[in-house]
Amino acid sequence: MSIGEILLEKGIITPAQLCEATELRRQEGVRLDAALVSLGYVKQPQLLDAMSEQLDLPVVDLDGMEIDVETLRSLPAKLVYRKKLVPLSRQNGRMIVATSDPYDLYAFDELRLMTGVEVEPVLAPPEDIDKVIKTHYGVGGDTVDEMMSDDIEVIDDGSNEAEDLLEMAQEASVIKLVNEIFLEAINERASDIHIESYESGMAIRYRIDGVLQKPSLPPQINRFRQAIISRIKIMAHLNIAEKRLPQDGRIDMRVGGQQVDVRVSVIPMIYGEGIVMRLLNKSQVMFTLPQLGMLDDTFADFQQLITRPHGIILVTGPTGSGKTTTLYAALQEIVSPEIKVVTIEDPVEYHLEGINQIQIKPEIQFTFARGLKHILRHDPDVIMIGEIRDLETAEAAIQAALTGHLVLSTLHTNDATSAATRLLDMGVEPFLVTSTLVAAMAQRLVRTVCSECKTTYEPTPDDLPADFNYEPGMQLARGEGCRTCRGTGYYGRAGIFEMWTLEEPERERIMQRAPASDICRVAQQGGLRLLREDGWLKVRRGMTTPEEVTRTTKI
Repeated sequence: MSIGEILLEKGIITPAQLCEATELRRQEGVRLDAALVSLGYVKQPQLLDAMSEQLDLPVVDLDGMEIDVETLRSLPAKLVYRKKLVPLSRQNGRMIVATSDPYDLYAFDELRLMTGVEVEPVLAPPEDIDKVIKTHYGVGGDTVDEMMSDDIEVIDDGSNEAEDLLEMAQEASVIKLVNEIFLEAINERASDIHIESYESGMAIRYRIDGVLQKPSLPPQINRFRQAIISRIKIMAHLNIAEKRLPQDGRIDMRVGGQQVDVRVSVIPMIYGEGIVMRLLNKSQVMFTLPQLGMLDDTFADFQQLITRPHGIILVTGPTGSGKTTTLYAALQEIVSPEIKVVTIEDPVEYHLEGINQIQIKPEIQFTFARGLKHILRHDPDVIMIGEIRDLETAEAAIQAALTGHLVLSTLHTNDATSAATRLLDMGVEPFLVTSTLVAAMAQRLVRTVCSECKTTYEPTPDDLPADFNYEPGMQLARGEGCRTCRGTGYYGRAGIFEMWTLEEPERERIMQRAPASDICRVAQQGGLRLLREDGWLKVRRGMTTPEEVTRTTKI
């Protein structure tokens, strides 16, 4: 039976769908199985099962198999990457090879001629094959292999002319290698790429769900460190000859129909330049307020606050804690034809329909403070400021709040009540803080337990920090580690929040310039729930783990 007949018999496709796929095969010259997958009528696991039945080949789980590394690495990376073949074992004159395309007989013939043994194919999902290849050969292993064999000139010190660096960085192989690094990071949901220079060579790490992880890379990649750095500089429109001063740039790219904005920071270090690239997928779905992970009471309070007619609401936390995402979600909640919303940002991270967004340009002295003064002439109802960084911006925000506008902004402080003392430290008068600051919300991001491998367990008192209330028989959640979460037990992130709404006792302490610890103590007496307490409630609900809360918060 043909693959189409098998899928029909199983009820996976209809005769009309088979006819449509057959027509696509005729028009574009693709195979029937590829046509069915591209049309979305058949999923890859269903296709593998049908191939298994048609060709009498077993489907294997590569995650649970012991792979002979010597056999795998005995083949050229170019062949493995090009043909997507994973040699699993070799014995008694035959080699077992995993493939997701058993119809590519030329690949088996090429492998047979190269090794001199019989090839016995087995089936595996293409994503599993890619994972094994990247684990053992590294990201861009075939490209590095090609660069090594082509004897491309390697630039490994700063004595070369800028023209040589430019020529090296524009080699087709180097361009392909850098593209593969970006593509792997985006596929792994990385928020940042870190490229670091050490005495022993170059290290590349991806920040996935807030934690740095090291991808598998071929060791030969160290030889092309300068070429990789120069290529990234060219993409970001930076000076490739300047290695003594920090540089900042941006890269706009499209990946599979997705628009990705990359912010590039280059800093000179002892053994070369270090690069950090923040990846911002502009095509991804924006979070709405209910998706941020707030508990019901926090959500209700915040929802009520952002509908106030005037005042300042601050979201605080360190870099990468999701402050801007929370503000965007708040704007989505309140935007309407009756309300004019203007934002001033650096950079504009997401484009929101119905909202006027402004990008500051410090190089031409267009700053937050300067932009705010002109925004007020446009009669806005709500103003979002990307960040309050200095006294000038703080005073402009306070002026906007005093003249009847709702101002949303971010501030770098460790907890909510420190927002008031931070404004005082900037030089804002206490009476202005108490008359305009409505609320401050501190937040952190914690990794959430992977839903695919989630299990429950009963902790012991020793498993929990002293400030987490242990109850005999309590059940908590954790992930055992699976293919979906890359064995970490976590997939995705959610926020933990510390919502502080100013009341009269706190205002009195601010007028007295009391320390943040004193203001926090008074706020707790009024019902303030701290970050760790909010995190513990989310642990009890099975959203995250005690380890995540202790990693991101302090006692």
